[in-house]
Amino acid sequence: MKRTKIYEADDKMIELIRDNYSVLQGLGAFGISLGFGDKTVREVCDRQKVDCYTFLVVVNFIINGYQPNEKDAKISVGTLMTYLHESHKYYLDYQLPSIRRKLIDALNPDNNLTPLIIRVYDEYAQSIKLHMKYEEKTLFPYVEALMRGEQMSNYNVDVFSKHHGETTRKLQELKGIIIKYLPDNGLTNHQLTATLYDLYNNEEWLKNHSQVEDEIFIPAIRVQEERLKSEGLTARLSNIITQGQNSDAVSEREKDIIRCLIQGMSNKEIASHLYISVNTVITHRRNIVRKLQIHSLAGLTIYAIANDLIDKSCFPKL
Repeated sequence: MKRTKIYEADDKMIELIRDNYSVLQGLGAFGISLGFGDKTVREVCDRQKVDCYTFLVVVNFIINGYQPNEKDAKISVGTLMTYLHESHKYYLDYQLPSIRRKLIDALNPDNNLTPLIIRVYDEYAQSIKLHMKYEEKTLFPYVEALMRGEQMSNYNVDVFSKHHGETTRKLQELKGIIIKYLPDNGLTNHQLTATLYDLYNNEEWLKNHSQVEDEIFIPAIRVQEERLKSEGLTARLSNIITQGQNSDAVSEREKDIIRCLIQGMSNKEIASHLYISVNTVITHRRNIVRKLQIHSLAGLTIYAIANDLIDKSCFPKL
């Protein structure tokens, strides 16, 4: 049984391509130009400003099915964005029109099936365009916002996943029509065979592209989303603690009120416990909110723990 090779940064780029010529289609999408001599993968990537780690993750996934860790924070979302965006341009601007021209040249214009076959191809091409345009207009701007440290409250990568459906059904239908019902002469047979070969390669390319999105890009976005959520929570807690570090901001009586609140007491119970009126309790509570800008019981609890107003052992899960 042939042993699967996992390519590494010190392997020569030319050897990687010799072993797997299909990688050539993806080099341009990464921004890697030919003419790199005998340089290693790392040297080529560094020279052409491509994240080497991410490049190898994608290459080893496509070639060997090597599954990356879903929580791998070393994967560069920016590099993946460039790769996918340029892959879209290659596919929409070159691949689809090129195959259409070959298909037209190979089909007999007098055959009644010709316009129907072209229509099936155009419907397939349109479905691919719509999907890729959706990514360009919706997903990619969202990811760019994440990379700037922003996160939309009404969108996440799972919304994209729901739109990422199967787009190859019409292509399979087209191949079936050509194989079953055409051609009608020797020249047409050769031309259609060549075009069919392109269609099969096209299908394989699209499959790899979709899998990179599903298995590498989407998990990398989830890591980015989780990181931002974590940073946002840290910032909020830091803000609460910073506000609480000014001991003059909250009076001793207000600290008593906070202790009572986080024990679950009502205004009436607090008034009875501290021997003050309910109106006084309400006034103190308003002052606490104004001074600390904390509106929730959880926030007050965090403030109390951070400023040693209560025993932390009472809240072991915090």
